[in-house]
Amino acid sequence: MKGIVLRVRLISGDHLDVTYEESGSSDDDEVVEHAVAALADDAGLLRCRHGDRLMVLYARGVSAVEVAPRGAVL
Repeated sequence: MKGIVLRVRLISGDHLDVTYEESGSSDDDEVVEHAVAALADDAGLLRCRHGDRLMVLYARGVSAVEVAPRGAVL
């Protein structure tokens, strides 16, 4: 299972860092593409982790997503 860290800016202006993992992917680029495709749809969602908490990120609440080479600091 390959995972990436996303810095998500919400439409409220707040931001948070989440970890997104996708089973069956062995490449960071595939995971990023899947996350972007899911959030591009108004009804899209991602199941992520914020620390040790599981959370669901809904596309309609996201204004921007940043993926850094080394990831964000959690």
